[in-house]
Amino acid sequence: MSDLGKQLLRRKPIIFQHRHHPGEELTRNLGTFQLMMFGVGATVGTGIFFVLSEAIPVAGPAVIFSFLLAAIAAGLAAVCYAELSSSIPVSGSSYSFTYHALGEGAAILVGGCVLLEYGVAVSAVAVGWSGYFNELLHQLFGFQLPRELSASFVPGDDGVATGGIVNLPAVVLVLLCMLLLIRGASESATINAVMVCIKLGVLAMFIVIGFSAFNADHFSNFFAQAAGISAAAGTIFFSFIGLDAVATASEEVRNPQKAIPRAIIGALLIVTVFYVLVCIAGLAAQPVEWFATPEAGEAGLAKIMELVTGTPIWATILAAGAVVSVFSVTLVTLYGQTRILFSISRDGMVSKKFLAVSAKHGTPVFNTVVVAIVVALVAGFVPSDYLWDSVSFGTLVAFSVVAISLMVLRRRRPDLERPFKVPFYPVVPILTVLVCVYVLTSLRPITWIICVTWLAIVFAFYLFYGRRHATLSHYTSDEEISEPIHPEAEV
Repeated sequence: MSDLGKQLLRRKPIIFQHRHHPGEELTRNLGTFQLMMFGVGATVGTGIFFVLSEAIPVAGPAVIFSFLLAAIAAGLAAVCYAELSSSIPVSGSSYSFTYHALGEGAAILVGGCVLLEYGVAVSAVAVGWSGYFNELLHQLFGFQLPRELSASFVPGDDGVATGGIVNLPAVVLVLLCMLLLIRGASESATINAVMVCIKLGVLAMFIVIGFSAFNADHFSNFFAQAAGISAAAGTIFFSFIGLDAVATASEEVRNPQKAIPRAIIGALLIVTVFYVLVCIAGLAAQPVEWFATPEAGEAGLAKIMELVTGTPIWATILAAGAVVSVFSVTLVTLYGQTRILFSISRDGMVSKKFLAVSAKHGTPVFNTVVVAIVVALVAGFVPSDYLWDSVSFGTLVAFSVVAISLMVLRRRRPDLERPFKVPFYPVVPILTVLVCVYVLTSLRPITWIICVTWLAIVFAFYLFYGRRHATLSHYTSDEEISEPIHPEAEV
């Protein structure tokens, strides 16, 4: 076998550190509740506030089953993440699990997928947030930012000119999140928890008002567009990225072996209940055709509130809640991307500068600044039309590979401590792969072209840089390739 072939197949040993490495380790200061709120914060809001106008025109009333299909796939993957995160509590999440189980080649591709997943997700949510911000300005002060400063100059996938130059609110949102993340993970988690409570309160209000206008006719011909269920699920699926974000925080959690499984499963239950109820409430209040209109595309839930109540007051409250709460989605998702890149840097695949931790803040400042600038540029100049499905692609690939990694490690490392074990093994991980592959096949061809091209670029970078600088290529002791302090060693 060639040297390249051996490098692509080599696995990173599962070795835990026995001493601290100042300047290259993150502080463990997050608890179970904060971690669960991370998952909810990165998930609830992303799909509900923005994606109904994308999914309902595709599947009609049967979009409810699209949400359930996406939830089932996410739930299956969630328990796989719970087992691996409790066994290997590191910030790399799916990338690190793949490196340990399947080897360097697969890890590089998964790393590329999750970097795309998180980076594009932050940009997509920031673009959507901009619409709610403008709606709030209109409701409160009677004016909006000019089109030139609230939309990209790039035409949407319909080819129609936007009249914009840069989406300035989206750029500002990303930069504000960057400043907060630099301050510290604990501070960010506390602020996120407050935002999540506001978010759930606002959505509960929407559910009550939506059901007050229930019209059974909106659910007639329920399965008329059933052929679009899987396609809509593919678009919706990106909104479950928050479950992966929980795992990226593993290295900063107290007692991760117990906290991570509880947080992942708890977040999944909360997310699924709110997604389905808000979807039903929206359909109860407005016919399917309305969700395909431009009015539904920007601040759609706020528009529904105004149409149902006949007054802008409740719409203003919802728009304000969206502006505040969607901030948390951007915050946690940006956090997740910096932690994935942190782990990739630890393994030498990218510059070690991304591994440097500030002595003052205990956070990877250089890493955070670089990621935020790149994401802000994408949010400012790329329309959301091109972003949603790319996030789903990365999420689905990551979920599938995590399930495969779990089965491989069960076989190769039966001795590994597993405080949480996937129930009904191996049925659950096998179903995870099958469901994710099924949803992947429903994504548009253009999405596959974009994502495969991106992975080709990532692999080319690995060939010219990563393979020569990988820590596994030149380490002299196990300590150099070990994972951060095992939680039991910190007691």
